[in-house]
Amino acid sequence: MASKNGKILVVDDNAGIRRALEILLPMHFAQVRTIPSPATLVPELETFRPQVVLLDMNFNTSINTGNEGLYWTGEIKKMAPEVEVVLFTAYADIALAVEGMKRGAFDFIVKPWENDKLIEVLTGARDKALKAMRPDTRSMPGMTKDVWTGMTGEGSGDHMFWGTSPAMKAIRKTLDKIAPTDATVLITGENGTGKDVLAREIHAHSLRKGKPMVAVDAGAITETLFESELFGHVKGAFTDAHTDHIGKFEQADGSTLFLDEIGNIPPHLQAKLLRAIQSRSIVRVGGSEAKPVDIRLICATNMDLEALVREGRFREDLFYRINTVRLALPPLRERKEDIVPLAELFLERFAQKYHRQLDGITPEAGEVLKSHRWGGNIRELQNCIEKAVILSDGRELTAQDIQLDARPENPLRNDAEEERLVRDAMQRSRGNISAAAKLLGVSRPTLYAKLKKYNL
Repeated sequence: MASKNGKILVVDDNAGIRRALEILLPMHFAQVRTIPSPATLVPELETFRPQVVLLDMNFNTSINTGNEGLYWTGEIKKMAPEVEVVLFTAYADIALAVEGMKRGAFDFIVKPWENDKLIEVLTGARDKALKAMRPDTRSMPGMTKDVWTGMTGEGSGDHMFWGTSPAMKAIRKTLDKIAPTDATVLITGENGTGKDVLAREIHAHSLRKGKPMVAVDAGAITETLFESELFGHVKGAFTDAHTDHIGKFEQADGSTLFLDEIGNIPPHLQAKLLRAIQSRSIVRVGGSEAKPVDIRLICATNMDLEALVREGRFREDLFYRINTVRLALPPLRERKEDIVPLAELFLERFAQKYHRQLDGITPEAGEVLKSHRWGGNIRELQNCIEKAVILSDGRELTAQDIQLDARPENPLRNDAEEERLVRDAMQRSRGNISAAAKLLGVSRPTLYAKLKKYNL
């Protein structure tokens, strides 16, 4: 006999669907409530207190297709993180449903649905919500933990995967030598190779590991805020300076300062950065007192700094100052022996995150992965496996599950190529910054910096 535990709230504007579910779901849930619109969703969450919300992604409103479902998924998870959200979507909106899962949804169901599949997903969501409750309240309908944190999330995978390639073995050997010192390190490599992860690895093996590393996307800081962000400011230094502000250099005092995208800093600001690095002191904007700072500096870039020096776009003295030790991360296509093991690590992580029973990757799928050029490197591989895990039906990822986008062989390799790729991405995305950044495999702030750099 089917278990009839828990409460489910159905939000769908189709009266026929609500009526069908009002007949089907009471055989599996203790209480079922349906509403035609998310307009009353908040009070229903407060009064009905369901374990599961089955949420349609499209309603008869002026909001763009699917966006309302994504919006309310986020609102539900903020308001009641212990409630599991299952998205109800048409086949054409599967990509949006995948995005919904990244925002915290438990799973999605495609209309028209199969009853067995629907019940399997909904009861799985219910059981997960009930399991997350405190033992002393689990039998009480509607009573849940104040906060449900779920799995540890993306941060759980932010450790360096060294693999077996000769290049990575050499980097690890060098890291073991330099990590305990205060040597300045320059990390180079294409987008997605893990430069920020390597920086954290160096810090984690340093004598400064007792304090958190301070990371800055230097290329994303606007010129007007550059000094304030890095060096801080005093109250009244400018119109909106209502209080004193401690900059990144001071925040990193006694620890490690990681400056990412350093190649994007304009030359006139490079001089101010060099002065702080050389003197190991800063002066807050609007202040006069030099404050000593004790930092270990790590920088990273995907750009050819030597070429920028020759072109007069990067200061030679700054280049030599930050280039004490250089670690060049190889692109993923040059460490093919690590591709499948990395994919298996991502598979394990995302199978747990998205509640999938997956045992591994088929040999055919492995060959597909190894033959791809991986223009976005590890970041692209991670996104590929995450999508495959979400959409898979079997117990293994097959070649058919691996959906690969065509990417440039060496993305953003030099300035001319970078400008062409940025321009092309903006045209393909019709000016949508988020979409263009995704195509290029960079963050939105980084893309903003590149648009400004090329006056696009």
